[in-house]
Formats: sequence, C-alpha cells, structure tokens
Amino acid sequence: MAWLVPWLLFLHILSAIVAFGPTFAFAIYGAQAGKEPQHANFMARANHVVSDRLVFPLVLSMPVTGILIIIASGRDLTKSAWLAAAIVIYVFAVLYSYFVQRPATLKIIELTSTPPPPGPTGGPPPEVVATGAKIRQGGMILGLSVVVIVLLMVVKPGQ
Repeated sequence: MAWLVPWLLFLHILSAIVAFGPTFAFAIYGAQAGKEPQHANFMARANHVVSDRLVFPLVLSMPVTGILIIIASGRDLTKSAWLAAAIVIYVFAVLYSYFVQRPATLKIIELTSTPPPPGPTGGPPPEVVATGAKIRQGGMILGLSVVVIVLLMVVKPGQ
C-alpha cells in the first residue's frame, strides 16, 4: 500500500491549498468592505458562498485522505505527537469555523442586507461593528490554526 501514499498525500495537500487559500483573502475583503460599507453585504455573501461551496466540502474531505494516509503508511499515532496535535487543532478549527464563524457571517449578512444611506451617517451601527470584530478575531484564530497545522505537518517535531 506504500504506492498509494504519494497519491493520497497529493489529494490531501491539494485539498488543503484549495480550501484554505481563499480564506486568507477574506481578511482583505473584510477590510475593504469596512472602507466601502455599501459593498459589505456583497463581500459577506461572497465569503459565505465560497465557504459553503468550496472550503467546507474540501475541509471535510481531508480527514478521509488523512485517515487513508495513516492506514496506508502504517503510521502509529501514539508515536506521532505532532500528528495528534495537528488533528486536535484541525478538529477545533473546523468546529469553531462552523459553529462560531459561520453564524457570525450569516449575522453580518443579515445586518448589512439594507445598504447604508448615502452621505455621511456617523459610521456603521454598533452591532455591525461588534459582529465584524468577532469575525475578524475568529479569522485570526483560524488563520493561526492553519499555520500551526502546516508547521506541524511539515516540521514533524519530535519525529
């Protein structure tokens, strides 16, 4: 089964790149939407569609290829603390993304569904600001989680 490992690894890494790559741009889109509030709803909806149609399906495929890699390579998880740590961080990130970040995104979509009136308004409503801050903080947590997982997968400390 060793011949299968490179192919599974290819699928696993490709899924990670395609799934997580766009999420690093979400912060840029969010900052831009903050500068141009009339476009905030569009950006929030676009981020949500990308998450639901691209990110989540690929992220959920990764445990399948990961488990198959572990089986095909004969890796002992009890001797791979770095892999166990990466799996725990991954599970946390997926759960946080789906149960915290996703609802906050849906809330910002709802809150921005009515465009701001033209001209100076004194800034966005406090609930929009608070929800945007929650999304921004969650994005930083999730981005850091991805970086740590990649670090663990590449460096394999203690191996």
